[in-house]
Amino acid sequence: MATESFKASTHYGDWEGTASADAMLLHEYLEEKGLKKPGDFILAASFYTSERDFVRISAFLFDGKDYESVKDALDAIEDPIPVRRVDVKLTAKEFLDLFKEFRVMLTWHGLELEGREYDAA
Repeated sequence: MATESFKASTHYGDWEGTASADAMLLHEYLEEKGLKKPGDFILAASFYTSERDFVRISAFLFDGKDYESVKDALDAIEDPIPVRRVDVKLTAKEFLDLFKEFRVMLTWHGLELEGREYDAA
C-alpha cells in the first residue's frame, strides 16, 4: 500500500495555499450516511473538484473517542498513521452547506507568501 501525506497537491501545483473553516458539519453528514461509526474521529478531510458541479470529499477516520485520546495515540505512532478513508461526492451547494464559514487562500508557488502580511490599496 502506498503512503500519502496530509498535504494538498495537484497535477501541476501552480498554486499553493491554506484553508480554514468554522463549524464543519462533516461529522454529522458522515454519521447520517452510516459512514462514520461511534468511536471514529475525523483527523483530516480532503476536498477535490475537477468537474465544477461536484466536490469529492475524503475523510480520514482514526479510532478514538475524543481529542485528548486521539492526540495521545498519535503522539505514540511513528508514520504512517493508520486511518480509514471514506469518500463521498457532493454537489457544490451540499459541500458549502457543510460550513458556517470556509476560506481558502491560494498563492503562486515558490513565492513564499504564506503568512506574510499585505497592504491592499
